[in-house]
Amino acid sequence: MSKQIIATTSAPAAIGTYSQAVKAGNTVYMSGQIGLDPVSMQLVEGFEAQTVRVFENLKAVAEAAGGSLADAVKLNIYLTDLANFAKVNEVMARYFAEPYPARAAVGVKELPRGAVVEADAVLVIG
Repeated sequence: MSKQIIATTSAPAAIGTYSQAVKAGNTVYMSGQIGLDPVSMQLVEGFEAQTVRVFENLKAVAEAAGGSLADAVKLNIYLTDLANFAKVNEVMARYFAEPYPARAAVGVKELPRGAVVEADAVLVIG
């Protein structure tokens, strides 16, 4: 099975030794996104704004892969404060409809660049 590297300027450029996403067959493995603005490469301010930016970034990568967030089968969300879990659910409701993808939410000590939320996803397209 061949793999295709997915990249788009509509999401932040990779800031390390990874790709924005890798497509293998009809499965897309998306790298974690934090709330970086893809133009300025700066973290947006505030938890809700970072969460929205995370999902906008994931959406852009999904579209670059030929899919959408509706194709997500699995999400992993990383939070520096699990008290923000309810706010994540509110923001997710703007981007996902039932049936929802499987999801894990994990509390972590810290995230790159001082971000407060990060998410990655697996899509199955087609």
